[in-house]
Amino acid sequence: MSGAVFLVLCAVFLFSGPAGAEPGGDFLLEEGVAPPGANDPSCRPDAEHPPVVLVHGTFANMHANFLRLSSWLAGKGYCVYALNYGDHVGPAHALGDIRESARELGWFVERVLDYTGARRVSIVGHSQGGMMPRYYIKYLGGAGKVEDLVGLAPSNHGTRVPERLVDGSPLVLDAELLGLCTSCGQQQVGSDFLRELNAGDETPGDVDYTVVATRTDAVVVPYTSSFLSGPRGRVTNVLLQDRHPYDFSGHVGIAYDPNAYEVVLDALKREGPARP
Repeated sequence: MSGAVFLVLCAVFLFSGPAGAEPGGDFLLEEGVAPPGANDPSCRPDAEHPPVVLVHGTFANMHANFLRLSSWLAGKGYCVYALNYGDHVGPAHALGDIRESARELGWFVERVLDYTGARRVSIVGHSQGGMMPRYYIKYLGGAGKVEDLVGLAPSNHGTRVPERLVDGSPLVLDAELLGLCTSCGQQQVGSDFLRELNAGDETPGDVDYTVVATRTDAVVVPYTSSFLSGPRGRVTNVLLQDRHPYDFSGHVGIAYDPNAYEVVLDALKREGPARP
């Protein structure tokens, strides 16, 4: 074997990534503009820092939703991965059928596992992004591939108000009736989708579940509908104001709240969910 051929083969081995991975992590680039610190093909998770997948909420996208959390987690030593999912109108994503969105998430998780060589991922999601992964875990084989699910103001049991096209707007519009948002109707209390999702065990599999809710939530109403039922050893429900009485972060603000981030980090670092 010539020296030149040997050097070429060494380069292929060094830069091809783990077995089964896409060279260079091209699938990460296909997701679009990632938030700072996320979708870095050169990042390699270690045993103490499993890969973290960020899942945005309705009418959002990965960059806007996790502009702060992504770089914060990366600074704590985590390899962070994010995707845009669901039907979209311009930059507003997660408008389609939540079941299909869960399949997209499953596809993305498989790619992350193949690329990193990790056995499981941890998922941190906001709003729909904290609820939708439960469908993947419960019905699409995700239970063996997810270590932690951390939901920031997740719509686990739906809301009694229509989704706002723009959070904080004085006009509350039913986006489903406008033909824009299938997932909005699915997130209403009593929807067929939520009955299916919450039937039987709400927290299946060997997954640790942490929920962080805020009393000032004006989108997931009542805020208690975020909380999950399950064994204490695997489920922790946190009300932000119980720990920080003067924290007034609402539904959107919780995704940028350093107090909420401390709960996220606790859940990721500990065996089991975050501390009660």
